Amino acid sequence: MTSDMSVLPRSGFLVLLALAEGPGHGLGIVGRVESATGGSVKLGPGTLYGTLQNLVGAGLIRETGAPAGADDDDPRRRYYRVTSRGDKALKAEAERLRVLVRAAAARQLLGDA
Repeated sequence: MTSDMSVLPRSGFLVLLALAEGPGHGLGIVGRVESATGGSVKLGPGTLYGTLQNLVGAGLIRETGAPAGADDDDPRRRYYRVTSRGDKALKAEAERLRVLVRAAAARQLLGDA
């Protein structure tokens, strides 16, 4: 990840996108990413936990307590939530990607969705 976070790596974007739904833990984040990508992206443990560490270090997410009504109260689980800085980075990256997709669509590079 770049120090200014002007461009998020794919895994960083996907984890922030998953956490935009609300606080989550590792396996929950993996499931949200798979669901959001129609199963085309499956984050492995190394990618997931490295990405979480990088996002925490950049101040884009923070560790938090389990949300109210969490399915399990396993004390080993670490829950994460997006910070306001992370929300801004997610929105900026989504807009950057929108510009790129529009350029590709204008050149008829995308198939029918």
